[in-house]
Amino acid sequence: MPPWEVLLPVAGLALLDTLSPATIGITLYVLLSGTRSVARPLLAFLGTVAAFYFVLGFALMLGLGAVLSSLNGLADGPAMGWGMAVLGAGLFAYGFVMPSRSRERRRPESLRTGAMVALGLATGFLEAGTALPYLGAIGIMTAAELAPSAWVPMIAAYNVVMVLPPVLLYLGYRVMGERLRPRLERWRTRVESGSREAMGWILCIAGVLLFLNGLARTGVVDALENSGAIVFLNGL
Repeated sequence: MPPWEVLLPVAGLALLDTLSPATIGITLYVLLSGTRSVARPLLAFLGTVAAFYFVLGFALMLGLGAVLSSLNGLADGPAMGWGMAVLGAGLFAYGFVMPSRSRERRRPESLRTGAMVALGLATGFLEAGTALPYLGAIGIMTAAELAPSAWVPMIAAYNVVMVLPPVLLYLGYRVMGERLRPRLERWRTRVESGSREAMGWILCIAGVLLFLNGLARTGVVDALENSGAIVFLNGL
C-alpha cells in the first residue's frame, strides 16, 4: 500500500479534478438534450475520457520513471522536492492572475456513440496540457518511486473519481427525471459562466498541495522540527 504522504495529496488532487467544467458541462448538456436515451452517449463520452487519461497517466509514469532513473536518483534528492514546491507556488500564483474571460464551451454536435467517443478524445487532447491536478498527481507518484502494483490501481482509481460526479448526475436524472431539469439548467448556466473562476480555485488548491508535498521532500520541514522551530511556533 502506498504511504499516506502519497495517498493523501493524490486523493486531494483527484477530488479537485471532479470539478472539471468540461466533463460536467458536457454531461449537463447531454442530460438536457431531450433525447430519450442518454445513457449510451454519456457513458461513451465519460468512458473515453477516463480511458484516455488512464493511458496518458500510464505513459507518463513509465516515461518520467525512466527519466528520473537515468538522472542518478534525482527523485530521492531535494532537487525534485524544490521543483515541485516551485511548480506549486507558480500554480497558486497563476490561479489568482489567470484571465477571467471564459472560453467558448464545447458541445456535442451529435449524440451518436461515435461522435461522443470522438468528443471524449478531443476533450482529452485539448485538456491534457491544462490537466494540472492530474499531472501533479503523476509527479507525486513518480517521485515516490512506487511499484507498478501500487501506481496502476491509483491511476485507475483517480480516473474513476474524476468521472464520478457526471455519473451521479446521470443517476439522479434517472431517479428524478424531469423534476430535476430546472435545477440542472441552473447548474449548467453556473458551470458555463463560472468555469474560469472554478479553474482558478482548482489551480490554487492544486498549487498548495504540490507546494506542501514538495517542501516535505526537500528536508526543510525535518530541519525545522530538529531545530525546534515548529515546536516553538506551536507553543505560541
